[in-house]
Amino acid sequence: MGQKVNPISNRLGIIRGWESNWFGGKDFGDNLLEDKKIRTYLNKRLEKASVSRIVIERTLKLVTITICTARPGIVIGKGGQDVDKLKEELKNLFKKEVQINIFEIKKPELDANIVGNNIARQVEGKIAYRRAIKMAVANTMRAGAEGIKVQITGRLNGAEMARKEMFKEGRTPLHTFRADIDYCQTEALTKVGLLGIKVWICRGEVYDKVDLTPNFAQEKSNSRSNNGGNGRSGRGNRRRNNNR
Repeated sequence: MGQKVNPISNRLGIIRGWESNWFGGKDFGDNLLEDKKIRTYLNKRLEKASVSRIVIERTLKLVTITICTARPGIVIGKGGQDVDKLKEELKNLFKKEVQINIFEIKKPELDANIVGNNIARQVEGKIAYRRAIKMAVANTMRAGAEGIKVQITGRLNGAEMARKEMFKEGRTPLHTFRADIDYCQTEALTKVGLLGIKVWICRGEVYDKVDLTPNFAQEKSNSRSNNGGNGRSGRGNRRRNNNR
């Protein structure tokens, strides 16, 4: 099972929290579609900001959006002008009150979404895929990961027949639920077609009980990353977001 299922969804409720946090009732479908539109809009709008995750919480009158990014300065802008402008754009687009929180990812080399998107952009920029992947693997292991696995699929080097290549270093135990496995699936558009890219990163094992409150879970994830991926950060490092 661990080899087939998405490692993040497989750990939901154990060591990973949800990215959409609300009770929809009869409006479930509308809220779900709106969440998808928000994420699509923000990912396109903040394409250069290295956005990893977008967590959405809803109350009766307020939508709280938490943007997890490796480059918060691009999102916030000078004096907070860009984030205020973004807030107004979302408010006008979806006709709801919006609050935006920004979380900085201290070690982007340990984030699968950022690593995968960087590989994709390099491949689209005509850098050899082997070189791009090997550099990403080396940087991730140097940042403190216990293991990384990268798979690329498609017409590699313009070959007539599509094939798959895998690059692995360290350990990525997919069947161990306490293993903090981050996962990304993305694609690179080249002249010969789409290349599929998948990234698995093992950041250590989590032995403590995890509070899955959205912002708190992100704090915990950042704390594990900052401690070199050993997954045993002390309880004193846990703190809640005061802006909630």
